Amino acid sequence: MKIVTWNVNGIRAALAKNAFDPIWLRTPDVVCLQEVKAKPEQLTVEQRESLKMPFVWNPAERLGYSGVATFYLEKPDEVLLGMEDPRFDIEGRVIRTRHRDLILFNVYFPSGQRGYDRVEYKLEFYSSLLGICDELHKNGENLIITGDFNTAPSPIDLKNPKQNQKTSGFLPEERAWVQKYLDHGFVDIYRKLYPDRVQYTWWTYTSRARQRGVGWRIDHFLVSEALVPRVKDVIICDDVPGSDHCPVELDIT
Repeated sequence: MKIVTWNVNGIRAALAKNAFDPIWLRTPDVVCLQEVKAKPEQLTVEQRESLKMPFVWNPAERLGYSGVATFYLEKPDEVLLGMEDPRFDIEGRVIRTRHRDLILFNVYFPSGQRGYDRVEYKLEFYSSLLGICDELHKNGENLIITGDFNTAPSPIDLKNPKQNQKTSGFLPEERAWVQKYLDHGFVDIYRKLYPDRVQYTWWTYTSRARQRGVGWRIDHFLVSEALVPRVKDVIICDDVPGSDHCPVELDIT
């Protein structure tokens, strides 16, 4: 099973650039998009047809903001939108789907870049989602969380860690929450497979950051510990343009 995650930073803009062509060439079974910034009805007929796969969509109430969409070849056994918490669900940040013995969370974690109140909101979001996952783990479920976590877990995961110690996305309290997920039965599977590899998934649009290799790894796959033996590979597709993020692919049996 191939699962691709990608923060597209606006699905209509990505479609206008034909940005999905490299994705379809990878023949994914599931595609998880974040920051779609649109509702399905805002797409033209041609745009919808170009998407090639059925989908479930969770848009934000606010137009042109946030939102996630999950595309699939085989219809999920179960679909749930949001976390049953109005604080977060108005922003369209979570889609949960069941694929046989796996539960997949497609998540767009909040950014804390707009002030400390949003950092608090982000940390509360981390806490709420982990509570849901803890219950599912207690019930013996196998989980995958993927998407834009808006946090680089370790110094290796961004170009300039010392200069960004007080920047949201690398704050100690944000990184501590990612560690809590790892302490609660999850594995950062890319870092497990490639402990010393330096690759990034996001680059600011300013200062030619992507061309200069000044990036952050903030798009992740966290998998339940029980799933680790089933993972074949994790591929950061950093040669794919079309957004300030690049796609990441998980291959799992």
